[in-house]
Amino acid sequence: MRVLRFIILLLMVIGALNWGLYGFFQYDLVADLFGDMSRTSRIIYDVIGIAGVLGIVGLFCSCRSCNCGPNCSCCTKNKRK
Repeated sequence: MRVLRFIILLLMVIGALNWGLYGFFQYDLVADLFGDMSRTSRIIYDVIGIAGVLGIVGLFCSCRSCNCGPNCSCCTKNKRK
C-alpha cells in the first residue's frame, strides 16, 4: 500500500510540475515528449488524472495510525474518546 501511495504522489507531482510549466511558460512537457494529444500522451494524462482522484480520495480515507482505511476499528475508537 505504501508503494501505491508513493506512485500516486509521484504522478501528482509530475502533473503539478507539468501544469506549472504550462502556466508560467506555456510549455507542455508531456505534449513535447510524446506528441500533441497522441495516444501515449493521452494515456499519460489519464493516468495522472486518475492518480489525482485517488490522491484526493486518500486524503479522506486513510487511517494515519495503521493505514488500514476509514472504517477501521482503531479510527472509530479514537473518534469516540
